Amino acid sequence: MSILSKNNKLLIIALFMLSPFVANATVVEIRTSLGIIEVNLFDNATPETVANFLSYIDSGAYASHVVHRSVPGFVIQGGGFLYTGPINAQANFALDPVVASAQVVNEPELSNVRGTIAMAKIGGQPDSATSQWFINLSNSNVSLDTNNGGFAVFGQVLGDGMQVVDAIAALSRINGGGAFAEFPVRDINTDTFDEDDVVLIEDIVVIDRTVVTNSNIVPVRNTSLNQPTTGGNPDSGGGGSIFWLVFIALCGIEVRRHFK
Repeated sequence: MSILSKNNKLLIIALFMLSPFVANATVVEIRTSLGIIEVNLFDNATPETVANFLSYIDSGAYASHVVHRSVPGFVIQGGGFLYTGPINAQANFALDPVVASAQVVNEPELSNVRGTIAMAKIGGQPDSATSQWFINLSNSNVSLDTNNGGFAVFGQVLGDGMQVVDAIAALSRINGGGAFAEFPVRDINTDTFDEDDVVLIEDIVVIDRTVVTNSNIVPVRNTSLNQPTTGGNPDSGGGGSIFWLVFIALCGIEVRRHFK
């Protein structure tokens, strides 16, 4: 191999190390009764979480479930409970759960800003995410980046999808107890809620598996966890210094190999 080829190889490695998170992504549609929410997944930044989410999609586990929680200014949440028929609010308010797979390791790489989708977890258990997800309604929920080990953002809503999310968040809510204490409904003046009264998610489907889709989107890093003990901005100066040290070291190794 020529020294030019070796230098090209080093340059490629260096550029990879220097680059920030990119939004190479699978794209999915969350098809709700109020409209479609298109979401760009962050396959590269959070591979385990994306793989977990796609496994539920590919198995059909998300077909015909509901948005079961809505907290104004905070989140809407789904992925937990199926719609199998009318819900009697006066009787035992119960829905069948989505069958959960194994818990996924937490990947708190990205920040919980408005329009991001992240995994819900059990309190005090950072690696407890399974099927439930939530979409963030605000940029001010910074505690999501640190609480319970940080909540793993794995995608971002595209286009006018947040209009659908906001429409869901604007609905009235009833207290069905437990997981349904903030249950959004489209008609509050009834005792029995059918598919026209709840926020039904017909399905979540993959519309593009190309892992370079929407590469113009650069997700926001979660800088709240593992802050450096010394001064400086970890998003600029620190990363650059490490990059140049490694780059110089690699160059030195290759030059020595060439002139042996």
